[in-house]
Amino acid sequence: MRKTIFKKLEAEGLIANYNRLRKNLPPKLPKRVYIWDETLREGVQTPTVFLTYVEKVKLAKLLDEIGVSIINVGFPAISEEEKNAVRKIANEGFQQAKIAASARATREDVDACLESGIREISIFTPFNGLNLKYRLKKSKEQVLKDTVECVEYAKKHGATVDFFLEDAGRTPLQDILQIFEAAAKAGADRLVIADTVGFLRPLSMRYLVSHVRYGLSQMLDKEVPLSVHCHNDFGLATANTLAAVEEGITYVHTCIAGFGERAGVAPLEEVVVALELLYNIDTGVDVKKLYRLVQQAEKSFALPLQFHKPIVGENAFSYEVDEHVNGMLAHPLIYEPFPPEMIEREIQFYIGRGGGKHLVEKRLEAAGIKASSWQIEEIVRRIRAVQESLDKGGAQMTFYQIKKLMKELRRGLTEEEFWRIVEHVTKQKPKIQPMPTE
Repeated sequence: MRKTIFKKLEAEGLIANYNRLRKNLPPKLPKRVYIWDETLREGVQTPTVFLTYVEKVKLAKLLDEIGVSIINVGFPAISEEEKNAVRKIANEGFQQAKIAASARATREDVDACLESGIREISIFTPFNGLNLKYRLKKSKEQVLKDTVECVEYAKKHGATVDFFLEDAGRTPLQDILQIFEAAAKAGADRLVIADTVGFLRPLSMRYLVSHVRYGLSQMLDKEVPLSVHCHNDFGLATANTLAAVEEGITYVHTCIAGFGERAGVAPLEEVVVALELLYNIDTGVDVKKLYRLVQQAEKSFALPLQFHKPIVGENAFSYEVDEHVNGMLAHPLIYEPFPPEMIEREIQFYIGRGGGKHLVEKRLEAAGIKASSWQIEEIVRRIRAVQESLDKGGAQMTFYQIKKLMKELRRGLTEEEFWRIVEHVTKQKPKIQPMPTE
């Protein structure tokens, strides 16, 4: 339906679509892209977020229902509680998606995944100098050895292995190729390029992906699918994900609504809708169910989405300025990138300082009420007067109270509570003064 609408408008010469120009279509653009969702692993790293088992299952089932290809459901080695949760989710039964879990490059982590019933394991490690020196405190040779051993170990136990290179966006190309070659020869089924701190620009992402692909083609006697994991620290996660797809990457990591640590990662709904509409690429996802999925995530995470968030924000299909309302009433696509009903949303009109006359006229006409120009102007004036008479100070006070409550909800433990637990467990009082709380 969505493609028919745009093709009809193009055929009639009513709009131009530069996305469809042959010269604008990258030669390596795939026909199909697979969505690999990380909400239950990366998304829950959003500070102070905690999901119950029921909430995790509900989100996993919805992701499966809409057509996501791979769902990473957690990190079993982090705790017994996490391992049990991953095991239970893996046994829930899914219709379309493959269920995966994450592991560091250690046998213990791989075992935790296998013991959870997971048969697709994402083994991750960084490999640049910064991480080797300050985080892993290992040599390159040791990390290469650990990677190969863990990939081979997981493969021997019948697992599909995805090798996830952390901070690849700041790792020298020769080092990326070195560890990717080692992982691929050890049996890795997919290789993941992670821009862990969102440091790449779209053109830089295209450069990196193309050179990694070319380098691997010279080293390997087989083609190993590439994947990409983009963080949103500079607001470029979606753009970088799409840039990677333009270089032929077919597996893209996302999180519902872009949740994740710091500024989050590429939002599932943005990536899917952009691929489907701007690139005409099949993702296998039922876009009609995206909004319902995001609403469930917002509720489970207890984190409100920005009103102006693309695709799923409250204001994404809202209009107030008279010029825009008039255009929308003439033909919705004048100010719409796509019909909101595609994702089960509706247009919302507001009457404010920016106008309202055309909207009032249309509403009265639909209700069978005849009114003169003066009467319409008076109705609009009175509506505006009601809005302007509202207590702005009171509204701001309420806003800051809500904001304060949200901070309280997200704060977690107070300093006093933290040290109380420490003292109870260790039977020792801290030698430092606890930091004051707000």
